Amino acid sequence: MHKNQHIILFFLFFLFLGGSGNAQRKGLFPKNEFRGVWIATVVNIDWPKSGIDSTEKQKADYLEILDTYKKLNFNAVIVQIRSVGDAFYPSKLAPWSRYLTGKEGQAPKPYYDVLAWMIEQAHARGFEFHAWMNPYRATFDLKKDSLSPDNDVNKHPEWMIEYGGRIYYDPALPEVQEHLTAIVEEVVENYDIDAIHFDDYFYPYAVPGKQFNDSASYKKYGSGLSLADWRRANVNIFVQTISNTIKTCKPWVQFGISPFGVWRNKSKDSRGSDTQSTSNYDDLFADPILWMDEKWIDYIIPQLYWSMNNTRANYSKLVKWWSENSNNAAIYIGHSTYKIRADSDKSWNLATEIPNQVDHARSFTNVTGSAYFSAKWFMNKNQDVVRLLGENQYKYPALPLAVPNLKKAIVDVPVVNEFSKDSLNYSFNVKYPVNTKVRYIVAYGAESQAKLDINDPSQIIDKLTVHEIDGAIYFVFSKAQMSKYKACAITFIDYYANESAQTIIDLKKGFKVNVPEITDENRK
Repeated sequence: MHKNQHIILFFLFFLFLGGSGNAQRKGLFPKNEFRGVWIATVVNIDWPKSGIDSTEKQKADYLEILDTYKKLNFNAVIVQIRSVGDAFYPSKLAPWSRYLTGKEGQAPKPYYDVLAWMIEQAHARGFEFHAWMNPYRATFDLKKDSLSPDNDVNKHPEWMIEYGGRIYYDPALPEVQEHLTAIVEEVVENYDIDAIHFDDYFYPYAVPGKQFNDSASYKKYGSGLSLADWRRANVNIFVQTISNTIKTCKPWVQFGISPFGVWRNKSKDSRGSDTQSTSNYDDLFADPILWMDEKWIDYIIPQLYWSMNNTRANYSKLVKWWSENSNNAAIYIGHSTYKIRADSDKSWNLATEIPNQVDHARSFTNVTGSAYFSAKWFMNKNQDVVRLLGENQYKYPALPLAVPNLKKAIVDVPVVNEFSKDSLNYSFNVKYPVNTKVRYIVAYGAESQAKLDINDPSQIIDKLTVHEIDGAIYFVFSKAQMSKYKACAITFIDYYANESAQTIIDLKKGFKVNVPEITDENRK
């Protein structure tokens, strides 16, 4: 036999089995994986579809996004709650967003707490809720007459720098950093979020022929540093301060950042990537490698918005680079669904581009998830890509792993007080644990106890948000959901995203355990 003939035969055998590219193969089905989608509100990219939509339509459209991504087995939403100097929630520090109500500073009519409602609906469907903020961008244009009197541009013009048709907070000013930190703290304190999320907008992207005029601040605070080092130091101090603030308020709330996809080019630094691109370090004055080294962030989502065939910034090479250069933080990959059939790079015309990117990212053991920009591109669009993901990469549900700095063992195991079933429902009563703050219960099902395997994502029935009532957790599944199972396992997910050991329930008959109630006033 020719020395290469066995390779050719193997390739033909693979094709015969139906493999028409990586996306068509039955890939791995990880039980633990972050699957997030960015829901952009600025200029009504994803939601609300219009600032003048009725409350009823806004709510219906938001739920449609959640239900679409729930069906695709996603488990996190990254919702933009501050896109400029505004708020999608009642705030003492910023006016209501015009992208929500049509007029900046105007509250919703009829009034409701938009953020609280969005979080509740996301948690009810098993999603983590990551509150996405753009800290430094004050306006999206220069139309100051559209701003509320309570906008910081009007209240503190001395904080602002106009650049490239927009207005930015000056990152160097201590009073700006204090104000932006207070904005983050207000949200963390008042809302049941899972994370604070920043994207790639630190110092603004360069505009040809324009200078970001922070010369007065540099003269006052530069302390002998080069302009570039000083700007990076301003961002680093802010990131560290935000991290400390979040953890002081609620230590389980994650801090994640999705930086531009290139740290530095190899032409500038031998440690950099084999790319020819704008970079975080040299152009945006952001140093995500340092943030991870110092454990200031819990996760990172580099925006690798290029194809696997791109020559200047290659997706495949960049996944490898970030995998090798990430530490102390969970690493997920940011994908650009907005480029599908809308980019000069013809690789984006292939329905297999995104699925193949997911497969490639999964080949690196420390890459534990993906996020997609943005929500609307899988909403009645690109359904061939959605179908590929749904039939292959995202065929089964998955649970996000606890981020590295929040991993711990859960000492409590679910204790079932009562299980009953009737012609319509299977009902469960579980004792609320003494030592664990529980976010979700996860239920698994199998045709026998011997076949139960909580590491098999195909056995996940659902992830249910927890509401404690008199020391117990109650939840119900329909008979249609449960009738094919003879055994069930349940686990706790705590607020840090750690999962407990399982408790197995025989579904063939109901039971009730009479246990005297024990009150522990020290439970946290």
